[in-house]
Amino acid sequence: MSFQRCAFEERLRQIGAERYHDKHPFHELLHSGGCTPDQVRAWVINRFYYQSRIPMKDAAFMSRVEDPALRRAWRSRIEDHDGSDGNEGGIARWLRLADAVGLDRDYVASAEGVLPATRFAVDAYVRFVRDTSLLEAVAASLTELFAPKIHASRIEGLLAHYAFADDSSLSYFRNRLSEAPKDVAFGLAWVLDHADTAEKQDAAAAALTFKTDVLWAQLDALHAAYVAPAHIPPGAWQPGTHLSGGAA
Repeated sequence: MSFQRCAFEERLRQIGAERYHDKHPFHELLHSGGCTPDQVRAWVINRFYYQSRIPMKDAAFMSRVEDPALRRAWRSRIEDHDGSDGNEGGIARWLRLADAVGLDRDYVASAEGVLPATRFAVDAYVRFVRDTSLLEAVAASLTELFAPKIHASRIEGLLAHYAFADDSSLSYFRNRLSEAPKDVAFGLAWVLDHADTAEKQDAAAAALTFKTDVLWAQLDALHAAYVAPAHIPPGAWQPGTHLSGGAA
């Protein structure tokens, strides 16, 4: 690997080291057991909106790809979330988490109670992938470089501190421990191969930075709405509502 290629990869990894959302106070609260049941529910509701839009984002990306090899490599991402024969899929696994925390899964799936800032941030990401260069779209996905660490911390923290946490409710995160490295290995190699000028490297780095902002903005919205001093926007989920039968 050339020095220039190594230096560019290190630049990308440094963006994650400085800006990935594992450093957000909401995640620190969640993983340490400091969230109330309703704060966990708010996180589940809002994060579902992001999860549900990932295959839509990937479909928008694939609709612009002319190279069959790239389409073949990318389409497994859609199946990972939507499911396929023998694979439940990430969206269904996330709804199992919604069941476990006592939410009405139909309400979660409707996205009716999603915070405005969550919706705007996630929709901006889908538009970004749809409208920018293929290089920028792939580079934005490289937050997966940093995801296995946060998934492992989340599994450990939730199991230690929350009664709802078990193998079934946390299956989304366990599956991503094997799915994410596969995706990112391909995506990173593709970006390193195609960002072959300083201008392209700058664009790829900016795309990854944008994606970290998308993730951070979602947690800012959660923290502002549901952690003291809580201020829930009109139309967003209100604690104590839309629970499944028997939820406390």
